[in-house]
Amino acid sequence: MKRAQVLLLLLCLSLFTPVQAAGKWVATPYTPAKVVFDFYLDDPQKIGSALYWVRSLMNPLLEAPYNYPPEDLKIVVVIHGNEIVTVATKNAAKYQDAVDRMRYYADLGVSFKVCGQAAEDFGYSVKDFQDFIEVVPNAITELAYWQQQGYALITPRVMEKKIDIESIR
Repeated sequence: MKRAQVLLLLLCLSLFTPVQAAGKWVATPYTPAKVVFDFYLDDPQKIGSALYWVRSLMNPLLEAPYNYPPEDLKIVVVIHGNEIVTVATKNAAKYQDAVDRMRYYADLGVSFKVCGQAAEDFGYSVKDFQDFIEVVPNAITELAYWQQQGYALITPRVMEKKIDIESIR
């Protein structure tokens, strides 16, 4: 009799034990992006990490299951922090990897805009920038303009990595 009671107790407890569920893949029905990125970085070396945000937006939309053509994506990057030095032609060798990536995105239709006021603060004029750069009067006004046109604002947070992934898994 005791054995039957133990089995009944175990059966009852198993009914209340949560089932381990696995995640599931969901293909959100994304539409072509209309995004303005606000690049205002404290260190020019962080431009590479900020550009990953652009890549992270574009790649899923350009690939299956969405397969949007690049011209359907409307992406603007407004540059107005210390990263402005990365797009000055005199610094091309120092920031060649970042310049190459930006040129690649520009060839896919991404617009790169530099704040004219920030350029002036750095002692730059329009002629000092890479040929894919457009200089606009003011970054804040530019950001407001694109948002008023229905573009979503994304401001990359670029943090210093202090912990490796393996140690926190």
